[in-house]
Amino acid sequence: MRSNDTFAALIAYDGTEYHGFQRQVETQPTVQSTIEHVLSQLARQPVTLLGAGRTDSGVHAAGQVITFSLTWQHSSEDLKRALNANLPEDIAILQLKQVPFSFHPRFDALRRAYVYNIFNGPTRHPLKRRFSWHVIRTLDEERMNQAANCLLGVHNFATFGQPPQGENFVRELFVANWTRSGNDLQFRIEANAFLYRMVRSIVGSLKLVGEGAWSIEEFVQAFSAKNREACGTVAPPQGLHLVSITYENLNWSQT
Repeated sequence: MRSNDTFAALIAYDGTEYHGFQRQVETQPTVQSTIEHVLSQLARQPVTLLGAGRTDSGVHAAGQVITFSLTWQHSSEDLKRALNANLPEDIAILQLKQVPFSFHPRFDALRRAYVYNIFNGPTRHPLKRRFSWHVIRTLDEERMNQAANCLLGVHNFATFGQPPQGENFVRELFVANWTRSGNDLQFRIEANAFLYRMVRSIVGSLKLVGEGAWSIEEFVQAFSAKNREACGTVAPPQGLHLVSITYENLNWSQT
């Protein structure tokens, strides 16, 4: 195998114990710094990775994508096994393959999908606390879906977030839909890209619609205001999961 091969990896993590995905200047643990530490040990030299998305503290992922380059004399499957043997139990490399050096996990992404989980019941559930938002008041998912429908298409989402860089608040939403199974509510949202805190801001505002604190018209007015101050509650991080990222020339095997 050639020197400095470039790899892409599909990774999953429980973000509870991490201060987000992105490496921090401080010594706080992050998903990126944890994987880089293991990669550097295996390569016996510093290795830096790139990620497709910068999830916040406490946010989880089942479909994050990273890339990195290193000198590796064995197979991709051997590298995957070596990484998983040395990573903590709350981070895993699900799939790994070689890619062209030019591949960029963030800029080459066509669309991203998140889900947000709400446990909507009168009594908290200990087994759901790390991965969902406990909301006691009964939520009307039909009203929440009616409100969410206005988000579809190309819009300015300034009410719901800040761009990671620059001043472009325009994004295209393909999916924004709530489903319920008993006390479990799940919101799936897919877009070409997201603003910082956009999903949690949308979920928090839709929750106000679902419990009757906002009308659908008030949600639409807040969205149309293109003003961060018009946003409602920002949902807590633990209910948010990055589930998939779509590329033109990178497909993962079905497992």
